[in-house]
Amino acid sequence: MTINVADAETLLSNAEEMVSYGYQFAAYPLKLITDSDTIQFFRTSMAAEDYCLVGPNDVDYFKNIPITSLISDLNIILQSGIDTSRIETVNVNDFMRLYKKRNELNENNLNANTMNEKNLEYLKDQLKYTGMGETFETELKENMQKGDKDFKIIHSGIMNNGVPNNDTLTVELNFKKSDQSDIYFFNSYHVNLQKEENKPGLEQTFYINNDGTSITLKEAYNLMEGRSVNKDLKTKEGESYNAWLKMDFKESESNGNFKINHFHQNYGYDLEASLEKHSIKELQTPNYKENLMGSLKKGNLQSVTFVVNDVETKMFVEANPQFKTLNVYDGSLQRINHRESKQQKQSESKDKNVSKDSDGEPAQKEQNSTARKRKAGKSV
Repeated sequence: MTINVADAETLLSNAEEMVSYGYQFAAYPLKLITDSDTIQFFRTSMAAEDYCLVGPNDVDYFKNIPITSLISDLNIILQSGIDTSRIETVNVNDFMRLYKKRNELNENNLNANTMNEKNLEYLKDQLKYTGMGETFETELKENMQKGDKDFKIIHSGIMNNGVPNNDTLTVELNFKKSDQSDIYFFNSYHVNLQKEENKPGLEQTFYINNDGTSITLKEAYNLMEGRSVNKDLKTKEGESYNAWLKMDFKESESNGNFKINHFHQNYGYDLEASLEKHSIKELQTPNYKENLMGSLKKGNLQSVTFVVNDVETKMFVEANPQFKTLNVYDGSLQRINHRESKQQKQSESKDKNVSKDSDGEPAQKEQNSTARKRKAGKSV
């Protein structure tokens, strides 16, 4: 259908009026300009089809359409911002085809933008729950907009775990685009732990799992410090299990990573029992005890208070599942051997027993004195 743009409003008004009278179909000429004089309206589709077949002029070749469709097309043309004051023709079918393509393109762009926003939020959450913080939004956006198949973000910081040191941690976050879509994934992060200046750092790559069992940055640091981390993990078949992880610096994997040993539940390490062997003040309070155990399971070197002979001393402890014990350090982070710590516990226990015996001694003496008096009375 070809119309004069200047006639669009009149044609629309005419079509709407005919609908109000009960007409439902319109027939228009294919080779002539459609206007109020050349368009015909009918109440039924059969009447419109008959008109097209035996039209007034075989050369004109009429075609019929629902009037509601015509009204919709004319409204779209008028709302498109086209200049209706100019006398020019427009092919309604071509106009609507371009209009639909533009809408599809806009919808695709909208869907792409929506998808990109969801992808961005997903990556931000992954970084957050892996312990990387929440400061990477700008860098993520910039790299995602470039559309490269992969990109990296470098992050550096100081990790001291609450103890005096200047360990520098440089983290390389690795992202890759899917082969099937434009979605990016956070696949792994590479850590360089620099303990001393001008010396090579310790390096390890940690891979991201989609099942929530990924090693966090803090846990990675603790592993690279030689401590053990307790994690809930999953097998390839999806079965859950718990294990202590410890990095083996004497053995490497084929990918260059240090091997990580697993000490499963059946290995028999009991963290709570290991703690109970020591005179630790925090164990006397349920909340403190729970927090202490949680911190040690994350691989932290945890500050605690040892109480020996009523004297409180600040110490540091860490879990040692491999040898089923607890590593103890003094306030200067000097290792205290297990036997020495155990002797302190025994000393405290012995002192308590002596105290109990001393408390009971006067009563015992009094009982002995009374017995002697009774015996003396009988002999008299």
